[in-house]
Amino acid sequence: MASKKGSKEVVKLENKETGFFYTTTKNTKSERTAGKMKFRKYDPKLRKHVVFTEAKMPH
Repeated sequence: MASKKGSKEVVKLENKETGFFYTTTKNTKSERTAGKMKFRKYDPKLRKHVVFTEAKMPH
């Protein structure tokens, strides 16, 4: 029997300034995560916290 596809999707959080990125999961069933995610995380290239936005993952 085949299993169903989960409700989690892997997304890439990228800083457009430096190109540094994190990967995380996103709950696709939740209405709260309907738009693009934005997180304030640490960028080691700039050595400070900056805003990372959701970007397309290469397949």
